Amino acid sequence: MTSRFVLHDHRKPRPHFDLRLEEDGVLRSWAVPKGLPDDSAHDRLAVAVDDHELDHVVYEDEHKSIADEGTWEEHDRNDRRLVFTLHGRSGARRYALIHTGGEQWLLHLVKGQG
Repeated sequence: MTSRFVLHDHRKPRPHFDLRLEEDGVLRSWAVPKGLPDDSAHDRLAVAVDDHELDHVVYEDEHKSIADEGTWEEHDRNDRRLVFTLHGRSGARRYALIHTGGEQWLLHLVKGQG
């Protein structure tokens, strides 16, 4: 079974993005204030937020639109790190979410994107 992802452009209460990965019947979610990193030298803060229902994979309203969507695959995982590829509208990109404590994570674009 293919797992879906969605990246929401969320404009309220403050502009940010929400990365949501389908897993175990819910969307695991992180608020990413500055969006996904576009180079491996600049990690982005990602704050874990409550899981969302699967219907949010297509949800849009006046404050939230879909910036990207597609499928994702996991490559490696332990207690502190999740390495995965997003297969979105503009191709595939590999990322790592690195847990730094509490709800705080770093979102890293993996070097060598091919």
